[in-house]
Amino acid sequence: MEPYVSPKQEFTELLRASKKGDQSALEALMPLVENELRRLAGGYMRNERPGHTLQPTALVNEAWVRMLREAQPDYECRGHFVAIAARYMRQILIQHARQHGAAKRGGGAIAVDWSDAGIFTPERSADLLALDDGLKDLETLDPRQAQIVDLHFFGGLGYDEIADHLGISRSTVVRDLRMAQSWLKQYLAQ
Repeated sequence: MEPYVSPKQEFTELLRASKKGDQSALEALMPLVENELRRLAGGYMRNERPGHTLQPTALVNEAWVRMLREAQPDYECRGHFVAIAARYMRQILIQHARQHGAAKRGGGAIAVDWSDAGIFTPERSADLLALDDGLKDLETLDPRQAQIVDLHFFGGLGYDEIADHLGISRSTVVRDLRMAQSWLKQYLAQ
């Protein structure tokens, strides 16, 4: 009886094998990559305004094209892949929002409601542009906290996966995430 391999472990194993040139691993990885990108895109698009002109499939395709353009993508594991994909998707949505005149706060964007939020979740309505500005400012103050927010809320990674990816303890992830949430809540309330 073979030991159970979780989908996350399978993704990472296939990613590593394909990096070593295993063509069958690459072929087995592609549907997993597509599913992961669709999951991320679905999460992002649920947070967008009704009638958004960018479709999830277009978001997946654009993110994948940008990822393939990298000179030598060197994804360490599923967590690293998801982090990069999430960052590209967030950048695409921000670029799209700016192109459609949503750069001004309140210019048709949905405002963040933090009044009852102890924890930010991706399902909450948020002004993506204001949140992106906040994350950029947080990144200058504490790059690790900004990266943890990116990985958790935009990449969908759990605390343990983030801890493994960053080489820190789970408790450090939880503490940094709480501090980042508090900082972002204050930033967005301004």
